[in-house]
Amino acid sequence: MQVSESTTRPTARATVSRLFVLELSGGRIFSVDTEGRDKQVLVTDCYLPDGIAVDVARGHIYWTNMGDPKKNDGSIERIDLDGSHRRTIVPPGGTHTPKQVQLAGDKLYWCDREGMKVMRCNLDGSQVETLVSTGSGDEDSKHSRNWCVGIAVDPLHRQFYWTQKGGDNANEGRIFRAALDMPAGASPADRPDIELLYAGLPEPIDLDLDLEHRMLYWTDRGDPPRGNTVNRAPMDMAERDRAATEIVCSDLMEGIGIALDVKGGRMFITDFGGNVFTTALNGSDKRVLMFAQGNLTGIAYAPVPATSR
Repeated sequence: MQVSESTTRPTARATVSRLFVLELSGGRIFSVDTEGRDKQVLVTDCYLPDGIAVDVARGHIYWTNMGDPKKNDGSIERIDLDGSHRRTIVPPGGTHTPKQVQLAGDKLYWCDREGMKVMRCNLDGSQVETLVSTGSGDEDSKHSRNWCVGIAVDPLHRQFYWTQKGGDNANEGRIFRAALDMPAGASPADRPDIELLYAGLPEPIDLDLDLEHRMLYWTDRGDPPRGNTVNRAPMDMAERDRAATEIVCSDLMEGIGIALDVKGGRMFITDFGGNVFTTALNGSDKRVLMFAQGNLTGIAYAPVPATSR
């Protein structure tokens, strides 16, 4: 029997590029197109949401809820791309104050601010583990120099990057790097493979990686001129050259979220003033896509099936 070509080859599904944004003040997640139009609220009643990651292949959106730092009740939740089937992945108290979250392979990676940790788990929330611990106890938690905030993962080189914010405009913010695989005999509090890449930053927050060009991008919510910016620097540099970072975007109102579209040569940024921006990767062609949207935190970019809104 002759079979038509259409029955033997799967039809490619149409996709649309969407932005997924966390509104901290409204406790909700909304989605828009890359021009800031077609706003769709996906979920409400989130408990101070901060970090977001989209898993297009499996059809899920993950986000962190900071909760109340005094109560140690942070959590991670998941919904389908259309906002349905809400499920708690890491229950309240399973992490202290989770911030930015990233998806790599079959793991979720996030930073825990007052918990002073870098953590990960399976996509169903099982096997929660600590990769880095920068302090322990209430006394250590008082010092924002120990707070882990932003995270990014390089699966090819099996490394992760994270920020430690430091005090408000104290210029003690730092960016570190370590291996995804814990060195033999090491513990989260005593890893010999941790590299300090950049120091003396105002208040570095979220991270993203351009793996094609080996560039590290981050937001900084400190005061101008070095703060309220998006910065970038090569991921692979000699120690002596690491002071040379580049400000590619400024005039933010406490920059928080960042998401790169490397293929499209652009990035998307949120700030606490309620703005969503887009610029080229070098910071040119800056445009405001949305404004006065409440206090915005994390943002994710993803090409999703056209029916997933």
